[in-house]
Amino acid sequence: MKTTIYLIRHSEPFKVHRGNVNVSESILIENEKSPLSINGEKIAEKWATNVEFNALDVVYSSNYVRAMSTAKYFAHNNNLKVNIDERFNERIHGVDSWEELPKNFESNQFEDENYKVGFGESQKDVQTRMYSALVEVMKNYKGKRIAIISHSTAIAFLLKMFSDVQYTGDYSYKENKYFDGKWDYVETFKLEFDENNVLVNIANINE
Repeated sequence: MKTTIYLIRHSEPFKVHRGNVNVSESILIENEKSPLSINGEKIAEKWATNVEFNALDVVYSSNYVRAMSTAKYFAHNNNLKVNIDERFNERIHGVDSWEELPKNFESNQFEDENYKVGFGESQKDVQTRMYSALVEVMKNYKGKRIAIISHSTAIAFLLKMFSDVQYTGDYSYKENKYFDGKWDYVETFKLEFDENNVLVNIANINE
């Protein structure tokens, strides 16, 4: 009994048409509230019609607006509801403004699984909650086809924790490269697990 998980990055967020921003909210709130752009809506709607997503059994999303807005198309095409789980949320940076982030923040997080700043999350923190949610979903929907709409960094951190996955700028599974590390919107990874929920294959279906 094979369980199939589609880990899908959200579509393009609202940026191109955004003008001056005069708000006092933190970057965490800004991140959570960001909707999709007009183009992002079109990308999500089109990508959800890919034959890979025919006959999905379950759709999950983080509670970020851009993720839920992407997920709705996969749910609509399969007559499903979107389940919201904050454990699939993006990594929390830990500061209130972008200017507060160290310049080497991103590289430090990828190289040191325990590195974090302020009230933020480390790579390990993100892996722990993402994996906990993934295991729970697979337990509840064993043998099903499941779409999970999340975020690039959160997905990247989750993928890195599997023993047969190597990251050297590129991503490979059992020494076979499956992703060049260049994230696109709705970047999608198909993970297949056996009856014991052991990962047996990863493929990037965008390529």
